[in-house]
Amino acid sequence: MATPTDVQLKDALISLKSSNPTLGISKVHSLLLKTHPEWVVSEKRTRKFLQNEGLTIVDPASVNNGTSPSSNKSDKVVYPSSRLIPNLDVSKWTNKVEVKYFNKKKGKGLVAKEKIKEGEAIWKEDPYVIAPEWEIYDFQTQSVACSFCTTPFSSTVTTSLVTSCPASTSSTPCPARFCNRLCRERSARHHSFLCPAQNPASVPLMKWGREVQWMGLHALAQLTSRLLTVSQLGEKSSELLDEEWKTISGFAQLSLEDREKYHFKGQREPDQAGWKKAYQLYIEAFKEPKSPADQKKLAKLIKKPLKRDIDRGLFDYESFLKNLGKMSLNLEAHGGLYVLHSHLNHSCTPNVSIRHLDQRTALARITVVAKQDIEPGEELFITYVNPQLGVRSRQIELEAWGFGKCACKRCVTEEKEERVKEQQKQRTMDKDLAGVDSEARQGTEMDMADLEKELKAGLGVM
Repeated sequence: MATPTDVQLKDALISLKSSNPTLGISKVHSLLLKTHPEWVVSEKRTRKFLQNEGLTIVDPASVNNGTSPSSNKSDKVVYPSSRLIPNLDVSKWTNKVEVKYFNKKKGKGLVAKEKIKEGEAIWKEDPYVIAPEWEIYDFQTQSVACSFCTTPFSSTVTTSLVTSCPASTSSTPCPARFCNRLCRERSARHHSFLCPAQNPASVPLMKWGREVQWMGLHALAQLTSRLLTVSQLGEKSSELLDEEWKTISGFAQLSLEDREKYHFKGQREPDQAGWKKAYQLYIEAFKEPKSPADQKKLAKLIKKPLKRDIDRGLFDYESFLKNLGKMSLNLEAHGGLYVLHSHLNHSCTPNVSIRHLDQRTALARITVVAKQDIEPGEELFITYVNPQLGVRSRQIELEAWGFGKCACKRCVTEEKEERVKEQQKQRTMDKDLAGVDSEARQGTEMDMADLEKELKAGLGVM
């Protein structure tokens, strides 16, 4: 008999729970001992590992109904919320779809205005802000990819057109370089407050975000820099900032606190200590730098204070957690935050896909392509999870993000099939466990009989 290491136990429990997602802790423990009869593991240790790995999932419906042992009548599951963006001009991207608000629970979505054929490009969209994949971000910090459109400098980029950050000097260098002057001009909407030469207080934030690979934090930094830049644009800055804030307020949101409390039971992103560390660096980067020199640099950029409501909406701690959750919910897989794309809802059988087809801006610009014919009035769907996963794994991933239970036709059909399989497996398992218990009882009876014979022999009564 042997005691498994933490790694061995963790791997075994994840494997068992993945194959038997409906089993409780006691039955998982019994199955563990049956699968690894050479191990000595207490049920307490099994329980601890299952809880730490987020494998003891509370059904949201049971929380709503007050049936969970840890719940009370005041408990209420919180799901992502969204709102319509006032005066959103969809025609900037396409005339083939329109925004529709369904209900409070589902929120908004996109529906076809006309018939869309399979393979048709419905629209193309550049990012509102982009926090590229870390490999590309590293290229940017090494000055070998455009700091605006993310395109790596290669044979597709004319070297003579590449231009550097105008604020960069030998004493205060900035690694940002751009494909051409147009990219450099467009970068002015967000670059200044993340430029090491103009705002060195932002460097620790970006460096730490890279270390922990927190794309949501990176996106929030880009978004904040964009808002601060707009706030300083002159006479129309107030009006422009209001429009920007309306757009941002329309993105779906779920605070990190609510996500952790009601949905996500694991630690795939920084925990609360990480949130506080990020918040401290965020405030130091954009509001209260630590050193007097950095304070003077930031003061040169911020000559007009933000409106009070926007200031609170960015820099209050609760707002910060909501904004981080908002970034994580809405970022496209490669790190872009897109206005129209953010309206697309989920289905496990999506009818559109997101492609990166443009050769020059392939990593930033997206193309939304129809996977099948779409009729007028039909909603457009993408998938938020890997559609190759089984129904249980898809449901768990969706629940972790607070989207609730997917009720698409595929999920309903596969869940019925899974229930039948689970019932069959459960009956087989119960028989096997009953056999193990019976063998154990027989073994105990035989041990007692042998002990009785030995005592009688020793006492000379046989």
